[in-house]
Amino acid sequence: MFRPEVRKTPAQSAFAMLELIFHASVRSVRRNHGNAVVGLLMNIFQTVLLVAVFYIMFDLLGLRGNAIRGDFLLYVMSGIFMFMTHTKAMGAVVGADGPTSPMMKHSPMNPIIAVVSAALGSLYIQILSAGVVLYFYHAAFVPITIHDPVGTFGMLLLAWGTGVGIGMVFKAAMPWQPEFFGIFSQTYQRANMIASGKMFVANMMPTYILAYFDWNPLFHVIDQSRGYIFLNYNPHYSSVQYPLICMVVCIVIGLMGEFYTRKHASSSWGAGR
Repeated sequence: MFRPEVRKTPAQSAFAMLELIFHASVRSVRRNHGNAVVGLLMNIFQTVLLVAVFYIMFDLLGLRGNAIRGDFLLYVMSGIFMFMTHTKAMGAVVGADGPTSPMMKHSPMNPIIAVVSAALGSLYIQILSAGVVLYFYHAAFVPITIHDPVGTFGMLLLAWGTGVGIGMVFKAAMPWQPEFFGIFSQTYQRANMIASGKMFVANMMPTYILAYFDWNPLFHVIDQSRGYIFLNYNPHYSSVQYPLICMVVCIVIGLMGEFYTRKHASSSWGAGR
């Protein structure tokens, strides 16, 4: 209360905000486990377990013939990595500190910084996990070749961005009806196990089945990423523009909803529930 107010230049304010985002991102990464290395290993184990489950399922159901010509395990991992990045980003944003969180009592902190730091922490973990898994598979088993690594990484960022956008919409709506939107967000994440289309190749799907997946931006991201990964695959029924537009629209709607919710937020909202 008695501190003298120091006026900062725009550059100093920007640097202070970036520093705050960095420290909040570190806190977000270490939230699930106090040891950052153990937290990373747990995420890697979860990714490897999901890859193993889908590999066995493809093998038992005889779906390997429907995969893209190339490394079959890389085909499975391409869908898993995009799915995990999208889902983890959405979950991190939805679970970020809100306007009534105790962290918001510290003056430099605000809900937007909490959302940005949670999203960046999720991206950091997923990039590290994907890099470690790919390197281990490349070094210990079969050398892999990615046709366009830059385009593939761009699709990973797009999967993360669409997850952030959809997560922001759910986060802005969550304080108004936490039970309904909490169940709805969980249902969306579980439905993406199938609706993301990571088990299918869009070019080989009939049109009437394709209509059930075409609405999902993650479906487009996964199909486009396989076009960048594999030399022999050229996606015809997906586009980069659709998930990009969905990401921008969801982020704008989420920001508008977040600013509106912040004006009406109260610690007593949940008292009657």
